[in-house]
Amino acid sequence: MNPSTPTPEDFSSLPLEFIPYPPLPDPTPNPNSIPNPTLSLNSNPNHFFSFSVPKKRRRGRSQRSATTSATSFQLPQFPSLPTKPNVRVVENPNPNFNPNSLTQQPVPDISEEIIVINKESTSEALIALSAGFPADSLTDEEIDAGVVSVIGGIEQVNYTIIRNHIIAKWRENVNSWVTKEIFTDSVPKHCHGLLDSAYDYLVSRGYINFGVSQSIKEKIPNEFTKSNVIIIGAGLAGLAAARQLMRFGFKVTVLEGRKRAGGRVYTKKMEGGGGNKVTASADLGGSVLTGTLGNPLGILARQLGHSLHKVRDKCPLYGVDGKPVDLDTDMKVETAFNRLLDKASRLRQLMGEVAMDLSLGAALETFRQVYGDAVNKEEINLFNWHCANLEYANAGLLSKLSLAFWDQDDPYDMGGDHCFMPGGNGRLVQALAENVPILYEKTVHTIRYGSDGVQVISGSQVFEGDMALCTVPLGVLKSGSIKFIPELPQRKLDGIKRLGYGLLNKVAMLFPYVFWETDLDTFGHLTDDSSTRGEFFLFYSYTTVSGDPLLIALVAGEAAHKFESMPPTDAVTQVLQILKGIYEPKGITVPEPIQTVCTRWGSDPFTLGSYSNVAVGASGDDYDILAESVGDGRLFFAGEATTRRYPATMHGAFLSGLREAANIAHFVSARTLRMKVGRSPSKNAHNCASLLVDLFREPDLEFGSFSIIFSRKNADPKSTAILRVTFNEPRRKSQESCGPGQQHSNKLLFQQLQSHFNQQQQLHVFTLLSKQQAFELREVRGGDEIRLNYLCEKLGVKLVGRKGLGPAADSLIAAIKAERGSRKAMPTSLALKVGSLKGPSKLKAGTLKQKLIRAKSS
Repeated sequence: MNPSTPTPEDFSSLPLEFIPYPPLPDPTPNPNSIPNPTLSLNSNPNHFFSFSVPKKRRRGRSQRSATTSATSFQLPQFPSLPTKPNVRVVENPNPNFNPNSLTQQPVPDISEEIIVINKESTSEALIALSAGFPADSLTDEEIDAGVVSVIGGIEQVNYTIIRNHIIAKWRENVNSWVTKEIFTDSVPKHCHGLLDSAYDYLVSRGYINFGVSQSIKEKIPNEFTKSNVIIIGAGLAGLAAARQLMRFGFKVTVLEGRKRAGGRVYTKKMEGGGGNKVTASADLGGSVLTGTLGNPLGILARQLGHSLHKVRDKCPLYGVDGKPVDLDTDMKVETAFNRLLDKASRLRQLMGEVAMDLSLGAALETFRQVYGDAVNKEEINLFNWHCANLEYANAGLLSKLSLAFWDQDDPYDMGGDHCFMPGGNGRLVQALAENVPILYEKTVHTIRYGSDGVQVISGSQVFEGDMALCTVPLGVLKSGSIKFIPELPQRKLDGIKRLGYGLLNKVAMLFPYVFWETDLDTFGHLTDDSSTRGEFFLFYSYTTVSGDPLLIALVAGEAAHKFESMPPTDAVTQVLQILKGIYEPKGITVPEPIQTVCTRWGSDPFTLGSYSNVAVGASGDDYDILAESVGDGRLFFAGEATTRRYPATMHGAFLSGLREAANIAHFVSARTLRMKVGRSPSKNAHNCASLLVDLFREPDLEFGSFSIIFSRKNADPKSTAILRVTFNEPRRKSQESCGPGQQHSNKLLFQQLQSHFNQQQQLHVFTLLSKQQAFELREVRGGDEIRLNYLCEKLGVKLVGRKGLGPAADSLIAAIKAERGSRKAMPTSLALKVGSLKGPSKLKAGTLKQKLIRAKSS
């Protein structure tokens, strides 16, 4: 039985279990204990409760096995402190008693209290979770943006409560513009700084106040006074970025090679029938809105007043002979298939990095043969159907999908129903393209970028701008049809090469009447040849949303590539044979279609495929690499292949456009500031961030999870150094470990470092300390946890995000960079790596169980 996905309303009546904040119990793990990731509300309140969302891999058919049908997200219970100061005054029992002798406890600092804005904190946390935020901690992006001064602790908790409240408040009415002022009364005055930080962050990055409602359109100025941005591609990413940049006041020009907007989202109007004319809207590209709990495209639909149609779970399968597949056999094979996926998942965990060189397909087939899960012909055909469904979800052959990372985006699934947009997704495109300056039939072949700006060349026309945003599909980048001058960095070229880019095709057929069941939206068909398992394996019925009888047959996997060269008439003939084989034995006549359309996304020069996947040798990091800007903030990249959380989705493309609009605005602000204060790198936060990353590639000291850089010219042991702690990289066997008898101080406040949304990523936190303290820290024995305890408890420092280091660190970063730049190359043996420990890994957030980050007040 597939667990239902909860809505925010499901949690509105849950009682909040308040957790005492400091101190927490000793975090030393009990070697005999077995962690339970799905504790209920009645369990220890220091644990989380979980809820489930369907995995992306079940695009075509809802998964029915509870064990693998969902990714478990854990939502924390928010701690709380009294809202009034806990002051106790001793009553005077004697009228002759000296009142000066009264004992009064000191009034606690209210900045050290957890605020209460709304009794529905858990419900609001769930809404924030669906929008892509961890419920009670910060994203890497928030840390980089410096939304709080200290990572961890009361300030961070209060920030997340305020942030979640703002998101939930806007989602109550997405047609209105939520102002900061409406929160000033509910947020305590001492937290108004956090309110400013949360609100500005959410607005600037498009997490609230985005879309196509009238109130948001009114925020677009009549005149654009900021920089000129050229956007290549009018797909969802380009359109989202264009609208957001226009609202920021940028001058925008969108260049589109086609005669239409939308890119791989294309709704074609189909019609015919003579006197009894029938019409339908067929989504030939992106069609299903996956996970509507937090999907921004679902918000756009609400703003447009369109009700989405949930794709119903019922999906009968028909055999090669057209007869319905036995339900027991169907369930047996599906359960076996899901079990093999679980075995493949456990295998990659055991194999570690070696799994990067293996394919998911090889693992599944090996397990199938070993365990004999599909033995007779019908079971093998069913097994192949599920493989085709998986190849559809990933637009790639199982033989080319990475065993290690093919489903790396599953933890970020937004949850909720999969839906169709009535009238087609072209309605979203049309609304987003309204009043956006788009120049059509402008095929870009060259992009020049440099310190003075960009030139984008289409034919004989040269478009000049301050910056450019490239949103072309990964297939176009792979083909090299766009020349970049200078060439893109090798790091980005390698990422483009490693990532996979697959193919999905469709046959859309408009019929004179509905001859199939009206109580279903999908049905499947089996083949007896594994090489053609993806050929017309799944049918979508669009009658409920298109208005007239429309069926779309999908072609996935290897069959999608062969389909590119198949004559359309042959394709339609094969589809009709399948439909007749299913329905004519039931006494139902299958009519000739009125109009048919066959897609050729692989041959389309503006796409050269359908959507991205993690191929063998690639990882989620490659999506981040593709998203990186180049040319010191002159050339940016967006699109579904630039988002590791939501690749291969329409909402992923849309969100990437909002992300890059924020990045462009940030670079412009930094450049403006740099122009005002001169070219001092210490005044440019982003420049310092880039320098910091470069400097830590060769730290002066490195041990365990700790890396340190400092000026070698300054021999004073009290001179300042910068320490970086890295969390969440898998442990290696050589890592030092704590002895079972070693204890941590209960005075430490252990805070969850990372959300379940970015467990695949690293988290860096920093502090300033003296060189002498750095060498003392290196000599501490007992592993990273003990060092962490020593750093915070004994040295009394606080670990902060990069921006929390302040201007003193900026000056030191610039000095170290200048020093290293002038340093002559020396043999490695002479480099100051004294005491550097080889082999130990970084701290792993999951293993360190809520470790840090906030030291006791000094």
